[in-house]
Amino acid sequence: MKKTLVVSTVSLLFAAAAFCQPPKAPPPEHAGPPLPRHAVTNRAFTGISSLAVAPNGRLWVTWYAGHTPGEDRNNYVVLATSGDGGATWKELLTVDPDGGGQRRTFDPEVWIAPDGRLRWIWSDRTMPHSGVSSDAIWMIVLDDPASESTAWHPPVYVTQGVMMCKPIVLSSGEWALPVCTWYSENSSKMVVSTDNGKTWSVRGGANMPREDRCFDEHMFVERKDGSIWCLSRAKSGIREAVSTDRGATWSPLEPSPIQHPSARFFITRLLSGNLLLVKHGPIERKTGRSHLMAFVSKDDGRRWEGGLMLDERNGVSYPDGQQAADGTIYITYDFDRIGKRHILFSTFREEDVLAGKPISGAVRLRQIVSEGPGGVKRSEAAK
Repeated sequence: MKKTLVVSTVSLLFAAAAFCQPPKAPPPEHAGPPLPRHAVTNRAFTGISSLAVAPNGRLWVTWYAGHTPGEDRNNYVVLATSGDGGATWKELLTVDPDGGGQRRTFDPEVWIAPDGRLRWIWSDRTMPHSGVSSDAIWMIVLDDPASESTAWHPPVYVTQGVMMCKPIVLSSGEWALPVCTWYSENSSKMVVSTDNGKTWSVRGGANMPREDRCFDEHMFVERKDGSIWCLSRAKSGIREAVSTDRGATWSPLEPSPIQHPSARFFITRLLSGNLLLVKHGPIERKTGRSHLMAFVSKDDGRRWEGGLMLDERNGVSYPDGQQAADGTIYITYDFDRIGKRHILFSTFREEDVLAGKPISGAVRLRQIVSEGPGGVKRSEAAK
């Protein structure tokens, strides 16, 4: 493969045909192995990670970084993998839209789809931000996530918006993406594919009250009764809504009894059928971005049990993860984005969460994926 890829006209037309809104910007200038400017030693910002596990246990983690200390036009996304359980990591790919230009790539996500291939998804934005129309979601498909040398495809455009939480597969077999269009009507959107990811369309969206709008960062859960539960980040913490028609219409987003700061959380269905929630602090108490904990619900989110502490430090945030086929749960998160600049992961099992302490022998906490010293100091970046 070439180190810098340009999407073919055919690919772009195919992607645009699935949506009424084509991308506002062209494909990224660079999508390929890291360039010298992407060196770990040239990072002043590192954060917002996502994790996926291949069937053979190979780990994939993505995040975004930059040589200046902030969420700015210098951001690019990174994809790393580990074939030894997270002991060592190799950064395979980066996506950088225009080097030092006004575009940034950010808020990436990785997901093993039902077809066995890895979807690497991120957002592209031209700075300064001018609203929904300037946000575009792009995707790269990797054919064999069990292998470090997997073939992969050029990036294709998906839709407008931002998607930084895990997709789900509905009982109907449809794939559903949680796409946000921040500060707009019906901003917690469900974007659905009925043809195994070939095309995507917006099915509906839950509406955030104007006074509580921020960065939705929502997640979907299909409950056992067939309804779909949406949990969405708000200024006040978490709001929730329900759809009984496969995501076409939604109840109002109301305050959730789950107490949380205005930050991303993580929820998923476990192999047991129970739900896992990773959040800051106890269920009934709102904390800051500290005390990252895991809980289990046996009744589709009505009550939560256990409480395994993953990391109590201030400055831990944005959990994401997956349960592997052997039952091990992997959670990634970031710590101190412009200080230590750590991307980390932890492992545990459902029984550890329910016990509220390590009992399985599978618990590993604060495992390093990446630490990014270097880059430009804040004072220098402001010049």
